[in-house]
Amino acid sequence: MKANKTNAARLLDRAKVPYELVPYEVDESDLSAVHVAAQLHEDVEQVFKTLVLRGDKTGHFVCVIPGAAELDLKRAAKVSGNKSCALIPMKELLGVTGYIRGACSPLGMKKRFPTYIHATCRQYAFIYVSAGQRGLQIKASPADLIRTVPMQVADLVEDAPATHNQ
Repeated sequence: MKANKTNAARLLDRAKVPYELVPYEVDESDLSAVHVAAQLHEDVEQVFKTLVLRGDKTGHFVCVIPGAAELDLKRAAKVSGNKSCALIPMKELLGVTGYIRGACSPLGMKKRFPTYIHATCRQYAFIYVSAGQRGLQIKASPADLIRTVPMQVADLVEDAPATHNQ
């Protein structure tokens, strides 16, 4: 199946970054990265979700974390130079990023925001991030994604026992 080129894919093309566009079955009632990982038959730790936040000092920034993980807002604030931060309301997502829920890619947003990726990305030869449309993921090396966006590697998720996640 030939997937449509998204802004995210075109950005990688321009940067001459090797990647793969991987389609998956969309479930409108479950847009979670956990569902995406199951569809891709991949470890959810390798399927990263993109979260957009607003900090009290810096404004918008982006965190890219493993699919089943919970973002630690205190860590996100600290690493981004804020005292506090919060996820932006869903209704603002399209206007701020150009993307809709379930299809928010760290690549090719309307504006370039400071972007942070969770440190576990370095454990893998490749990870998945949204390609910017529902039903399509980008599979690429974390190093290539970090260089292209660019992203700062940081510890962003809660240290929680496995039983904490769904």
